[in-house]
Amino acid sequence: MERFGVKSAPSRNRSKTALYVTPQDRVSEFGSELHEDGGKLFCTSCNVVLNHVRKSAINDHLKSKTHTKRKAEFEEQNVRKKQRTLTASLQCNSTAQTEKTSVIQDFVKMCLEANIPLEKADHPSVRAFLSRYVKNGSSIPKSDQLRKAYLPDGYDNENQLLNTEDR
Repeated sequence: MERFGVKSAPSRNRSKTALYVTPQDRVSEFGSELHEDGGKLFCTSCNVVLNHVRKSAINDHLKSKTHTKRKAEFEEQNVRKKQRTLTASLQCNSTAQTEKTSVIQDFVKMCLEANIPLEKADHPSVRAFLSRYVKNGSSIPKSDQLRKAYLPDGYDNENQLLNTEDR
């Protein structure tokens, strides 16, 4: 057929999905109705993940009865909660997490300076004292984890201080 200049009919099995559309593009297109986090597109009022590739799926969701109902409830609450992905939530360091780390590092430093073996932290009376009288004291791990996770940090910090004092 090609020899005679007749072209075959175009194939009808092509996908009609937008290949190069990102969730951020859809957010700019639809405004405050949607938000993006971690490469996923969320409906702000419903807190559900939407398919950002097909615009018709987004339009169908925005026209649905459940969306209009949840949108009314969402605007009535005046609380702006946006659902986040797990990876974004884990990357966020709260003040409690940073305070916990500093308490543990200070405890290890105190034990090292006072020449107290880290195994003493496993004693039940020490555990009871820490949980009762020290803020975030119950979050201090057992001695094996202190040695593996926090002792190298303390060693590196002290080594850097000694190196700067020598100069």
